[in-house]
Amino acid sequence: MSPEIFKLIAASFTIAIGVIGPALAIGKIGSEAVKSISRNPEASSKIQTAMILAIAFAEAIAIYALVMSLIFKFT
Repeated sequence: MSPEIFKLIAASFTIAIGVIGPALAIGKIGSEAVKSISRNPEASSKIQTAMILAIAFAEAIAIYALVMSLIFKFT
């Protein structure tokens, strides 16, 4: 097998495994935020702000995985 195949396999596994955690985290954050807002509608603006910030941090991890997979593929 050529080294190119190994690069593609490494890139594929990196992005596949690297997005599982953030996807689960974003789903959990969203569901808990909806539960919290339904229990206390007056605090919805504070909950929404914290939720958006947490989703941005979780998404950053997925972007790091994407960057790493691109590095594996093109180097």
